[in-house]
Amino acid sequence: MPSSSAVAVCPPLSLYIHVPWCVRKCPYCDFNSHAIRGDIPEAAYLTALLEDLEHDLGFVRDRPIESVFIGGGTPSLMTSDFYQRLFEGLRQRLSFAPDAEVTLEANPGTLEEGRYEGFRQAGINRLSIGVQSFHQEHLKTLGRIHDANAAHRAIETAKAAGFSNFNVDLMHGLPEQTPEQALDDLRQALDHQPSHLSWYQLTIEPNTEFFSRPPDLPDDDRLWEIYRQGSEYLRAHNFDDYEVSAWSLPNRESRHNLNYWEFGDYLAIGAGGHGKVSLADGRIIRYWKTRQPEAYLNRIGSRTAGSEEIEPKERSLEFMMNVLRLKQGVEEKLFTERTGLPLSPVEVQLEQLRKKNLLVGHRIQTTEQGQRYLNSLLEQFL
Repeated sequence: MPSSSAVAVCPPLSLYIHVPWCVRKCPYCDFNSHAIRGDIPEAAYLTALLEDLEHDLGFVRDRPIESVFIGGGTPSLMTSDFYQRLFEGLRQRLSFAPDAEVTLEANPGTLEEGRYEGFRQAGINRLSIGVQSFHQEHLKTLGRIHDANAAHRAIETAKAAGFSNFNVDLMHGLPEQTPEQALDDLRQALDHQPSHLSWYQLTIEPNTEFFSRPPDLPDDDRLWEIYRQGSEYLRAHNFDDYEVSAWSLPNRESRHNLNYWEFGDYLAIGAGGHGKVSLADGRIIRYWKTRQPEAYLNRIGSRTAGSEEIEPKERSLEFMMNVLRLKQGVEEKLFTERTGLPLSPVEVQLEQLRKKNLLVGHRIQTTEQGQRYLNSLLEQFL
């Protein structure tokens, strides 16, 4: 008999690439980002990334890369020549699906705008543009280096360079933000006809400037009104919240995001990157890379700083924490395909939650009520 932890079907495989530098650290940011001191060492970082990947190739097992996401930091600070050479190196080592989605995070600003055409020529076919707000007082509070005009200009420049598939990043629940201002941010974003919006509430995370000196955030009643008005506006304009904070036009969901939430696999290279892979022997592991840019550059060979196995007893919760973020959920068979476990260990919990009208029948999918109580729902799988 096959092992109960054997993965039945190889999950789709993505690639995450982390670029850790930015112009200035934003006070809300808890990502692995570091303000530039001098010139970015592009050549050295390129060498380190490809050398790092060489040590992860055993995870690939001839599977094609379905999506790539280049995050940061501010990846658009790197030159188009850097990405030309990076993707040349990646294609020599990996096979890519013919329709692979390749996303680059880009922040508005004069440093990057002239590079969009070069990014596209390198093989990047989707952008995620970090606007956060079109209101100057909110941009200042958030520590952003651009103003509203730069944000509009960056989006239109990207469109002129041929990017029809792009995401606009917006925050809501900002200090002193009114529902009218939040709705106006959405209106201005939709004027540019994006295919996707990341619209998420500002939260205060540990190890950030805002955590040390918390700003005055809107109260719960105002937060709800912002969300209610914004959601109604987006749905009226044919956007659907397919995931907790991700909205898209029909069939324009982020494939990279979906692979995360459907418990797919992803390689990770770059300082502080995190990966998750299913191995041929049925094990599933997470691993993470050296976090500090200088240490990442100076290491020889593998930059993996640590790894851990996701034990079979932990996989049910890990799987549910991901797939239940998706509005449409997943088919039950995906549980076994992605965890290597039979459905039986969670069938009792699933049936109990369906009786409480928190899950729909015959799928792993929350009802509207279940979405409201998602954290309590997930506790059933501990």
